[in-house]
Formats: sequence, C-alpha cells, structure tokens
Amino acid sequence: CDLVMMSDPKFADDLGLDIHIRTNIVRYWSYIKSVAIRIGNDILEIEGTLDEDDAEPHYWINYEYQGELDDYAGFTVTQEFPVAYKGEYKIDLSPKYPDQYILVQLFKEFVRVQFHGGEEVFGNTVGLLGDYNTGKTFARDGSTVMNDFVELGDEWQVIPSEPKLFHEIISPQFPQKCIQPEDPRGDRRRRLAESTISIEQAEEVCAQLKDPLDIKDCVYDILATQDLDMVGAF
Repeated sequence: CDLVMMSDPKFADDLGLDIHIRTNIVRYWSYIKSVAIRIGNDILEIEGTLDEDDAEPHYWINYEYQGELDDYAGFTVTQEFPVAYKGEYKIDLSPKYPDQYILVQLFKEFVRVQFHGGEEVFGNTVGLLGDYNTGKTFARDGSTVMNDFVELGDEWQVIPSEPKLFHEIISPQFPQKCIQPEDPRGDRRRRLAESTISIEQAEEVCAQLKDPLDIKDCVYDILATQDLDMVGAF
C-alpha cells in the first residue's frame, strides 16, 4: 500500500518535499518495501532486494532505473554498500540546511528512512509521522488526533490528488483500501508451532545493542521474520 510518510510544500524555500512509502504485508506484520522521495522536480525511488547476493543498487531517478545521481534537486546523494544485502543512501541537505540529511537504509528487502534535522527542516511536515513538535498523529484535517494506527494508515493512503512518485503502479490504489495484516493475537498456538527461533534466542542476539528501544524492535523483528540476521538492521 502506498502511504504518505511526510509532506511539506514549503520545504527548502518552496521546493517542496513528498515522501511516500510502499508497504508489503506478511501475514500479521508489514514492512517498508520501497520509498520514493520528491524534492522540487526530482524523484528518487529506492528499494531493497530479497537476494542476499544481489549487489546491484535498486533505485530510480525520475523513473529512470539507475539514472545519474550527480544532481538531485540541488542536493548530493551518496551510496554506500558495505555488503550486498546492506546499504544506505544519504541525501545531504547542506545547501539549504547545513549538516542535515535524510538517510535511507536497506537491509535485505527491508527499507528504513531516518531524518536528521531540526524544526527548521521538518517542523512543518504532515503525514504518518505526525506533528514534529508534539508527536501527535493527526488526520488530514490537521486537528483530529488518530491513535488507532490502522485507521491512521488508511487516512494517509496516497490519494489521486497527490503526486504518483513510484515508477510502477501496484494495487491497492485509492479508493481501494490498504490490505490489513492478520490479527497478531489470533491462532497463537499455530504461530508458535511454526516458529523455529525462540524469544530467548532473539533476546540473546539483540543484547549486543545499546538502545533499549532498538533491542525491543530487534526481538520483535527476529520473531516476526524468523531470521536471526535481522539484528544487522540495527
């Protein structure tokens, strides 16, 4: 499903910023499969890969696969791939906002987007991430607070009046609603029987992390994916 992660038409002296994510459902959980970032007239789309031996970068610049990244709306984009299945793209916002940047991290097929900047950079954004100052997750009307994250996702599904940033259109598209994951509380016995990795194993692997929230997320991700290597995403 295509969702509005962040949007600000006034970003960088009216260049404008739109960040859409495309999610993929795996039973009772989902993940970001790809991200498309528009600044000004340029669109950068990035996705990971299921193939651990695939060292090829998978990105589109203005819908062109592996196009030139020399100039992206006046900003510099750098790529780093220490191993085939793990990499990152850094959009350096220094020409407008010194030492601030957007970081897209890849681990296998999983995509993570991080924002390194203060209120001057991201203070006016709207979308799934909510209000910069309060952290409240608002509806599109800017006043209704939405605490149900399923409803929040439906609220911020990309609609026809918003730009189509991805090079390929994939169902569902509005007005067709996003596909919801299974209830994680359902059929617990079956899921436990299918698990090959225990909570104790996940906790042991994730204990090397320092941030308690990272440890918690790491344990969840390992149990969901049944992949101990997921610790490498943190």
